[in-house]
Formats: sequence, C-alpha cells, structure tokens
Amino acid sequence: MRRPRTGNIVTQTTQGEAVRAFVPNPLPPAPPIAWTTPLIMAQQKAATALGRLDGLTALLPDPAIFLYSYVRKEAVLSSQIEGTQSSLSDLLTYESAQAPGVPMDDVVEVSNYVGALTHGLQRLKEGFPLCLRLVREIHGVLLSKGRGSGKQPGEFRLSQNWIGGSRPGNAAFVPPPHEALPECLAAWESFLHSPTDPLTKAALAHVQFETMHPFLDGNGRVGRLLITLILSAEGVLKEPMLYLSLFLKQHRATYYDLLQKVRQDGDWEAWLDFFFQGAAETADGAVTTAKNLLSLFDADRNAILAGRAAASALRVHHHLQGHPISPSSAICQATGLTPATVNKALDHLVGLGILKEITGGQRNRLFAYGRVLEVLSEGTEL
Repeated sequence: MRRPRTGNIVTQTTQGEAVRAFVPNPLPPAPPIAWTTPLIMAQQKAATALGRLDGLTALLPDPAIFLYSYVRKEAVLSSQIEGTQSSLSDLLTYESAQAPGVPMDDVVEVSNYVGALTHGLQRLKEGFPLCLRLVREIHGVLLSKGRGSGKQPGEFRLSQNWIGGSRPGNAAFVPPPHEALPECLAAWESFLHSPTDPLTKAALAHVQFETMHPFLDGNGRVGRLLITLILSAEGVLKEPMLYLSLFLKQHRATYYDLLQKVRQDGDWEAWLDFFFQGAAETADGAVTTAKNLLSLFDADRNAILAGRAAASALRVHHHLQGHPISPSSAICQATGLTPATVNKALDHLVGLGILKEITGGQRNRLFAYGRVLEVLSEGTEL
C-alpha cells in the first residue's frame, strides 16, 4: 500500500551544505495497516511457527545449552551484516581465552554484542521495562570496547549522522536532526507499551528505530537486538530462541530496500509481509536445528555408553554440548572433576571421534565438538 510520505523533511545545514533530514511520524502508521487476507495469513503462519518453537523449548532438557550457542550465533550474524569477518568458532575460541585467528577488533565487536544482548535479557528477567534507559544501557555495553568505543556509548547522539555516502549531502538517507530525537524517541517508547500484537509491534518498532538512527554507531545491531527483546518482553517466547539476523543477512538487499520504501512510500504492508516471512522461517529453522542437535547428542551419548565409559565422560560430554569449544581447565571448573579425570575423559571422547583437540599442543589444550559447530554455523560462513 502506498501512503503519503511517512514523515517530514527538514532542511538544515550540516558540514557546510544543505541536507534534507527525515523526521518520522509516530507509530502506529496512519492510515492504519491494510490487513489483507495474505498479510493476515503471513502473520498467522509466523505466530504458529513461534508457537512450535516455544513448545519445543519447554520440552528441552536444558534450554541453557541451546541458548548459549544461539545467542552467539546471532551475535556473529548481526555483526557480519555490519561487515565483521568473525566466525562462530572465532568467537567461541576468543571466549575460551585463546588467541583467535581473526583481527581482534572483529571478535571483540561480536563479543560485545553477546554482552549487550545478555544484559538486555537479564534486565527484562529482573522485571525492568523495555524503555529508552534500557536501550542506552544495551548500547553502552555494545560499544564498551573496541571499534566504536569513542562514539558516545550509551548516549543518544547530539549531532547529525547519515546512512550511505561520504557526507550528508550525498547520503542514501539522513535520519532526524538530533534536536528532533527526544520527541521521536518518546513516541517510540510509548508505542512499545501499546496493546499492539507483539510480532507486529516488533516489526514496526524495528523500522522506526532504524529510521531514527539515534546513536552515532551501532544502530543496526541494536535495532536487530531489539526484535528479540520485544518478543521476550511481550512473553511470546519462554526462552529467547528467535533471532532474525540469518534471514536478514540472506536477504540483505531486500531488507534495506523495504526499510527505505516504508520511509518514502509508507509501504508498511510489504515490510510486515517480509518480517512475518522471516519470523516463520527463522522459527522453523530453530526448531530443526534444536532437533538435529538433540539427535546428535543422543547418538553420541549412546556411543559413550556402548563402551567402558565412566560417568565422567558423560559429564564432560554434557558440558561440551553447551560450550562446543572449551579448554580442559574450563571443563574442570564447570564439572568439578579433577584435571586428571577430565583429561582421561577428553582423550576417550577424542578416541570415539566425538571431540577434536585443536591446538596441537600438550598444554592449554582446546577441544572442539565439531559436529555441533557444523550444525550451529550454518549461514555464518563468510
């Protein structure tokens, strides 16, 4: 559906040249969303897929095992959209206090994303509302170190920014002037607490956030992170297992094109259809991934039990399910087993072909659960 432009153009002088900045109208859209039958069906399909995912997580023996890796996969994918070159294995290796084989800035940036998302989810779990203060906190964690740490972490911008181009005058899009941000952000925060359907709310709020671009850096990552936080805050999922960055990475050109069409043509319906499709595909993919991992864990557990495996080998195997790259020292700490017992169990699991030692050294050995990494890394390949 085409509407009049969904905001006002404000002409101002920035860096010595006239710039046309866009100030979005408050949500919800006006005229209202045209809920055609195909769009309603797309929304229902997404909601059904989310219901299946929610039902599966309720049956998982240990959801934390999956969440640890899912959050990190999302961090890698969302950061790759912004141009980082870090892989899931790089991140897990870095978190294991080993030297990653990628530029340090890339892996630090991804690690910051994990910290930001974890902070937001924990605050919601504690009962803190999803609000502008929490958004600033999340941004502060995201840019706490590495690239972007000098761009006002945790503070809304006080100068003009732009998207694309070498300067505001030739930019693909110029967000609102910073003087207009307080009013825009206040209206956006109010919309977060409106009685809108959660999936629709997440979709609309994401576009509005990206249009406001309220920070000097990190807006794309915060905006994608907010999708998960909104769905979690609304109680759509018991566990935060839905992450859309893989879908958005695979359809990056369409994603950016639809954001711009909302701003220029008011075509919220095309964006919603795309978002619902992404939510459905992502939820179904998460269900498939979880089932594949459960089957893998069961098969490997049976292989361990078929031999003369001690209970210690099963405990080490259980730890590696949730931390598929881990040093022996971390396994000792997590399981409470002695180094000698852990090393014996690790050697047994390597002998079964379940694990692989990836340093090649005799000390500070690092072990990888390769088949788990293969399943989790789908879509993160550079």
